[in-house]
Amino acid sequence: MTHRTPTPGQRPRVAIIVQNLPVPFDRRVWLECRSLVDRGYDVTVVCPQGEGTGPSQVVDGVRILAYPAYAPGGSALGYLVEYAWSFLSTARLLRTARRDGPFDALQACNPPDIFWPIARWLRRRDGTRFVFDHHDLCPELYLSRFEGTRGAQYKGLLLLERETFRAADRVTSTNESYAAIASSRGGKPPEHVSVVRTGPDPDRLRRHEPVPDLRRGRRHLVAYLGVMGPQDGVDLALAAADVVVNRMGRDDVAFTFMGSGDSYDELVRRRDELGLADAVHLPGRVPDDFVRDVLSTADVGLCPDPLNPLNDVSTMNKTMEYMAFGLPVVAFDLRETRVSAAGAAHYVRPNDVDEYARALTSLLDDPARRSEMGRQGRERVERHLAWEHQQEGYVRVFDELVGRTADTAPLADAGA
Repeated sequence: MTHRTPTPGQRPRVAIIVQNLPVPFDRRVWLECRSLVDRGYDVTVVCPQGEGTGPSQVVDGVRILAYPAYAPGGSALGYLVEYAWSFLSTARLLRTARRDGPFDALQACNPPDIFWPIARWLRRRDGTRFVFDHHDLCPELYLSRFEGTRGAQYKGLLLLERETFRAADRVTSTNESYAAIASSRGGKPPEHVSVVRTGPDPDRLRRHEPVPDLRRGRRHLVAYLGVMGPQDGVDLALAAADVVVNRMGRDDVAFTFMGSGDSYDELVRRRDELGLADAVHLPGRVPDDFVRDVLSTADVGLCPDPLNPLNDVSTMNKTMEYMAFGLPVVAFDLRETRVSAAGAAHYVRPNDVDEYARALTSLLDDPARRSEMGRQGRERVERHLAWEHQQEGYVRVFDELVGRTADTAPLADAGA
């Protein structure tokens, strides 16, 4: 099938598939959507429904088609059922969206690595080019989450990943470690792999006036923001809070852990067993305004991701969001965390809870060091990591695939 090339003045159509988060809640994908729309692309997203969203909506020029989320549980069988539901729902909605005309490019974001058959079908039918937005390493995620052996399930995930790479015309990886895997394990030529980091928006994510009540009568506030799954280390952060409060006797530190996930209920139960209900607040998934207030009030941001096959080579969004708010970070010493945070983090021997607690209290007792680390982090976001430094490379991938040049690119508001 000949690849589609938009005619001059025509808005190229792009479909984006996301399975693990709704849009616009998925901040990386939302920044990508907005960047494409701003450059004159017609963008349709297919994703699960979020809270308060319906099956179809248009937000800031992005068409969002959403199916009811279905998550029957965290077992291997539960994931299989969930992914089958997502695949069939996505295929149905893409067929609906295609009635308005063929897509020039399709982007699929992982996890999971299951959408390559749709990409191959659209290529055969319409000449649609395929971009794999490489968010995660699913084989390593399996090993890290389930501590499994490299048996049939692991080999199956490697197969799905390999087929996704084979189907992709281009790969956009979130960091250099992922890009290296795309070239080595995925067999992609280096020129077909682009590093597009998930940079925060420094205009939106910046420190505001603190809200003293969030400290709950204590001198210091320590924050966690992110997913709460078995591989995310929030249990280690809770264990460190236990050391700080119960063993060190520090009654001047309040903790707020924001987020949700498969481990949330167990974390609440364990917190109460440890007698930390007054010190550790677990509000679940919270609105953006609450996140802004907490991160504007906090003294330190926690990155408790333990060393495992996934985390060592992954870029953690929360690290850069803390940095955008000028917060110093306490993190286990992982390869890509060092790349992101540089001097904005205090690095601790991986998975050592006692050392993590000592590092945290040391920072809390050193306001001058906290201030300097926070300054370095904010500066690094503004100069290197912010999305404005990533979006040119991201849009260029689509321009090259659909054959757009400065002469053929339509105006951003054409046809809107």
